[in-house]
Amino acid sequence: MRVLQIGAGGVGAAAAAIAARRDFFSSWVVADYSLARASRVVDSLGDPRFSAAQIDASSSTEVRDLAAGATHVFNAVDPRFVMSIFDGAFAAGADYLDMAMSLSQPHPTDPYGSTGVVLGADQFATASLWADSGRLALVGIGVEPGLSDVFARYAADELFTSIDEIGVRDGSNLVVDGADFAPSFSIWTTIEECLNPPVVYERDRGWFTTEPFSEPEVFDFPDGIGPVECVNVEHEEVLLIPRWVDAGRVTFKYGLGAEFISVLRTLHRLGLDSTVPVKVGDVSVSPRDVVAACLPDPATLGPRMRGKTCAGTWVRGTGLSGEPREVYLHHVVDNEWSMREYGHQAVVWQTAVNPVVALELLASGAWSGAGVLGPEALPPRPFLDLLVAYGSPWAMR
Repeated sequence: MRVLQIGAGGVGAAAAAIAARRDFFSSWVVADYSLARASRVVDSLGDPRFSAAQIDASSSTEVRDLAAGATHVFNAVDPRFVMSIFDGAFAAGADYLDMAMSLSQPHPTDPYGSTGVVLGADQFATASLWADSGRLALVGIGVEPGLSDVFARYAADELFTSIDEIGVRDGSNLVVDGADFAPSFSIWTTIEECLNPPVVYERDRGWFTTEPFSEPEVFDFPDGIGPVECVNVEHEEVLLIPRWVDAGRVTFKYGLGAEFISVLRTLHRLGLDSTVPVKVGDVSVSPRDVVAACLPDPATLGPRMRGKTCAGTWVRGTGLSGEPREVYLHHVVDNEWSMREYGHQAVVWQTAVNPVVALELLASGAWSGAGVLGPEALPPRPFLDLLVAYGSPWAMR
């Protein structure tokens, strides 16, 4: 396997560090708009299988040319670049993986009731081309989406005869010392998913939308994290899980906290969440890019971060013996552990480990397929077993 990884930010750097401990690939190129950043990642590994390259991820032509010798293109940048990398990988004859899908567009007249262009629609529109070519685009294979989708398929295969509801629930007790507001993940992506109309799925209704931060609930997270208020957020699992898993209802809720929600609402009121460039003097710049530039790089927060992050999938339905059953399948990463073991903070490490596991499964043949597929389209047990072998166990409550 020859991997081209595009993106050398927090998640990309963590993925390379995780992969460096495995032997399933022969070469791994880390490419970034900043060659210096890609080179820093490669130099930190001291592994001759890794090399650095410069790329403009918005150019499908550059992706195609750089991917000419790769078997797999691994997209580790934010979702605004999904389609250029996705198309470039196809043009190069490589398989493709990402952790976030092509962007949505709200319904023009009913944004909080009906879906417009949903997450991943542009990618799924090309599914027949990928299938006809015998090639695989594995979409949404981070932690959420990704591991959360694997949990949903595992529950359907091994724990339930019928499922009433699947709810992905994400929460943490992470704090960053000395920072009033320091998101542990890309603020660009966070704004996109939190301020867009959340999507909900119901078997009898299909996909529909609600207002941002709707349906608040308190969810009790494991491993000492405790109760966290969670709200509806737009996320890929709601668009992916119903394609392969039969469930009465599917939702995604983040444990954001009142202060975080207040900041996001303020950004929205001021128009600072916009991606449309505005002119400031002689310069045109996107307000959202300005916000991102003013905040600390999530990759640098690890030494000041304390606590744990939990990703998981709550499932309610009828168990194998015909009894009502309710479970929470979850994966917890302690920032102290991820910093000590890998030098990367918990949120980016937890995201990064899953595509590396998936790549190893594809290399071994334990996972295979053609077309545009989500993680729940593939057998869950090999993934969960290998995740444990990576030293990062999952659990069920």
